[in-house]
Amino acid sequence: MRPAFSGFCDGVSRRNLIRAGAGGIVGLSLSDLLRLRAASGSEAARSQTSVIYLELAGGPAQHETWDPKPLSPKEYRGPLSAIDTVLPGVQFCEVMAEQAKIADKLIVVRSIGHDSSSHQTSSHLTQTGYYLRSNTNAENEMPCAGSIAAKLRGANAYGMPAFVSMPVRTRYGRPAWLGNSYFPLETKLSANDPKFAVPNLSLLKGVPTDRLKDRTALLAGLDATRRMHDDAGLADSMDQFGRQAFDMVTSGDARAAFDISQEDDATRDRYGRTEFGQNLLLARRLVERGVTFVTVRIASPSWDDHTKIKQGIEKKAPAFDRGVAALISELHERGLDKQVLVVAMGEFGRTPKVNKDAGRDHWGRLMSAMLACGGLQAGMIVGSSDSKGTTPVTSPYRPENVVATMYRHLGIDPSLTFVDSSGRPRYILERREAIAEIV
Repeated sequence: MRPAFSGFCDGVSRRNLIRAGAGGIVGLSLSDLLRLRAASGSEAARSQTSVIYLELAGGPAQHETWDPKPLSPKEYRGPLSAIDTVLPGVQFCEVMAEQAKIADKLIVVRSIGHDSSSHQTSSHLTQTGYYLRSNTNAENEMPCAGSIAAKLRGANAYGMPAFVSMPVRTRYGRPAWLGNSYFPLETKLSANDPKFAVPNLSLLKGVPTDRLKDRTALLAGLDATRRMHDDAGLADSMDQFGRQAFDMVTSGDARAAFDISQEDDATRDRYGRTEFGQNLLLARRLVERGVTFVTVRIASPSWDDHTKIKQGIEKKAPAFDRGVAALISELHERGLDKQVLVVAMGEFGRTPKVNKDAGRDHWGRLMSAMLACGGLQAGMIVGSSDSKGTTPVTSPYRPENVVATMYRHLGIDPSLTFVDSSGRPRYILERREAIAEIV
């Protein structure tokens, strides 16, 4: 079944975020990517590292995830209990029981804060490293990290996309002025859906084998389509890069990577037969087979718990917890723990004090983020917050530091500049320091 989409408290419908970017013909986007990569000489230089970014859309409460406050007054500690982890003296919220068992493989940063409590501005910051200039702008003003990775790194394997978002892109998961070639490939459906198939890849299923073998005829047909659209400026000529792009679409490697039915029942059960769990399993399949950057939008239901936070957290956290624990454990078991970096983060935290509706409101001043694998020092709690979960006390960081840590893992220099749509050179990041304790 299709994932459910409901609105945030700011009135923005998640259904509005489903719309695909104006990337045009798949071959065109891929050929642009190949052309730019060849021009920069980056194909031979790129490494095999990758990132799985879990967007906890809506902003999870620090108290009800990785930074409980069991000794605080009830109106601050909230309705849920804290439990011990495998790390001595470290506790998580009770709904993170599976992650508590593998806390020695995790890094939790409890001291992240910033200056906004707006969904839009904060989401743009966590995805790009920049605040929005206009809080009402629904479009990216700067490229997201996945688009930067797609441009500078490309895919880790021939025949695979560089940037994939499941089931839809993150709230500000667009390329901005980098261009349509760097939009993510969106799966649209949950990987738990019995009818799951990726639209741009499944189009080929009905093409007869003899037509697939007749590359010349197919390319001629694509050329005819291109000529019809040239006047509108929607396509470039089908040169050798277009032919490579065609090979990428028709090779079958991408279709096989997205075929989650190839996983055995035990593995699928381990992740949980939920939207969360199966999307995380698919993310593992993709990075294992050559996708460089995968985002998983965990937003149904959202983490925007203004009311009845106990019921809200208990509804979504167990599936998230189980899937994350399975993902991280499998990355270690499959020898991918140095290659793949996992990051889980929302756009902000929640208010220290539970409100009159038994929920918590937006709170940019403090949030937690979880990282794992990527060859980083694990089994660590970085930073601390005060006794009520209000502000960072030690090792204060910002979302940009998490983004910088992702770029460091991917071998991307965040001091590189691109010329934006106004002709102004812009740094990938202006705050470029990775999280010092773990790198």
